[in-house]
Amino acid sequence: MTRPLIGITTSDQKSHLAWWFDWFAVWRHGGKPLRLSPSRPQPESLDGLIIGGGDDIQAHLYGGEVQLDVRLDPARDELELALLERFIPLHTPVLGICRGAQLINVHLGGTLDPDIYTTHEGLKRRRTVLPRKTVDIVGASKLHRLLGVTWCRVNSLHHQAVYQAGRGIEIVARDRDGLVQGIESPEHDFLIGVQWHPEWLIFNRPQQRLIRALVRASERYATRHTS
Repeated sequence: MTRPLIGITTSDQKSHLAWWFDWFAVWRHGGKPLRLSPSRPQPESLDGLIIGGGDDIQAHLYGGEVQLDVRLDPARDELELALLERFIPLHTPVLGICRGAQLINVHLGGTLDPDIYTTHEGLKRRRTVLPRKTVDIVGASKLHRLLGVTWCRVNSLHHQAVYQAGRGIEIVARDRDGLVQGIESPEHDFLIGVQWHPEWLIFNRPQQRLIRALVRASERYATRHTS
């Protein structure tokens, strides 16, 4: 069976190690990963899309205040918003990871908390690729069904988070500090965003179920559009 083509957005400067984890996460579950970045030519079609992690999103895109000392990538913002504009109406399976979850929300009119450590006094600083944060998942949500758990331990590499949900978006996971960790759209077969990085948790079964579910959804999408 032909592997479904799954685009993964990155910056032009992403490290080889980080891209390897992106590539492997999709390949191991039967997908064909394709790196998408501002300088690379874009494909005519995709069977699935991952909006990956990376730099902060420009504040003006969600009506936020400009933050100092943050890294921005306007060209990547433009690319990813264009991809979402193109593929969400086609019901292409989409998974947002960390920044990607935030960008999905912004694209659909939602807002972000620009700096969780400023807006939540006393919040413990966690920045680790290891699963050190506990996340509770709403029962009967798609994310709950796909992960197969009501709570999980995840990594944490962010300082921004989803605040107000965008159009058609439901908040389906929060950490024990109350911060949004998972979103989804009930109107789509697969439009999900998680604030953590499942691609780094290669031995974590629930997180690998999420990647596998995206690949399976992309296979079904490819079959429908080639038959």
